[in-house]
Amino acid sequence: MLETVKKYRRDLHRIPELELDLPLTCKYVTRQLRGLHCQIEHPIESSVVAFFDAKKEKTIAFRSDMDALPVEEKTDVEFKSRFEGRMHACGHDGHMAMLLGFACQLDTFFEDLDYNVLLIFQPGEESPGGANLLCESGLLERYRVACVFGTHLWPMIPEGQVATRVNELMARSSEVNVTIEGKSSHVAKYKDGLDAMEAGARYLLKCYEMEKMYHPDIYRLLRFGKMESGNVRNVVASHARLEGTLRAFQDDIYWDLRKNMHHIAAYIERKYQVKIELEFSLGYPAVMNDPDLVKQVIDIERSVHLLPEPEMISEDFAYYQQEVPGVFFFLGTGTGIPLHNACFDFDEKILLKGIDLYTKIVKELRL
Repeated sequence: MLETVKKYRRDLHRIPELELDLPLTCKYVTRQLRGLHCQIEHPIESSVVAFFDAKKEKTIAFRSDMDALPVEEKTDVEFKSRFEGRMHACGHDGHMAMLLGFACQLDTFFEDLDYNVLLIFQPGEESPGGANLLCESGLLERYRVACVFGTHLWPMIPEGQVATRVNELMARSSEVNVTIEGKSSHVAKYKDGLDAMEAGARYLLKCYEMEKMYHPDIYRLLRFGKMESGNVRNVVASHARLEGTLRAFQDDIYWDLRKNMHHIAAYIERKYQVKIELEFSLGYPAVMNDPDLVKQVIDIERSVHLLPEPEMISEDFAYYQQEVPGVFFFLGTGTGIPLHNACFDFDEKILLKGIDLYTKIVKELRL
């Protein structure tokens, strides 16, 4: 099995494609599934789903993402990307290889299971959110999906270790843009101007003070990573722009943070006589693991590690969990090479751990 999975991963690594336009990847995955006893469908462009019909009432789903990143690869592996400026730098090639390997195993015993099994190969995880598009297609209802599982390679935990946690795992995320309009003047007559730079700095600090007032047990994040203002040292800036990110897990916390950001903007507008505009991207929902399913998984596979805290990055797997209960796992590469890095790589033998976990879940889960 290792050699087969390794071949899948390396073949896919050579042909990275972006977002929802994955014709080569889709063709490859479909070709590997075609010899198995499953029904193949393409609910949205460049997606592949494989249904192993055990003639049961309920279905368990497993998902892999498929898209790569606009990154120029800097590894020296012999199977490196064939396409300039594109790379599987987030492990999605490994995710697909793992699910294809699982499909091969599943093909030998699925008729004896208590549930049907649906394998979802999904485009557009990085952008624009292919999971949402698949949910909107009615996929989960059509195949009577009762629960869903997914896995992401994770460089910062030990090689081959599977980890997850109850409830909060990955955050809801919104990009935040703050635009401040003031009035320029020479600094010698700064009172004639409306200092957008000062207003922006005050806004940033007020937002940070506000965010710190939430209880430490509430996982959330509000930070700005970019601020631009002014053109020359001796002229009051008439314009400032802050770019940052807002992240939370519970919707009420997320919306409360946004409301407070607007309140602070109104206060700064009154105090400095400037005009402030806030923009928030939609972002992905939070990945929230179903507690009962996590408990079952731990009972099925005792080696699964429970993480003490969630991660503040986002994942569109969350859309499936808004439709049905689900659990998302991290599978350790142990390399420490970050996701989205041009040197990202891993030992394919860890994918067997994921296949083994999925096999145990379909055989022992009780719904």
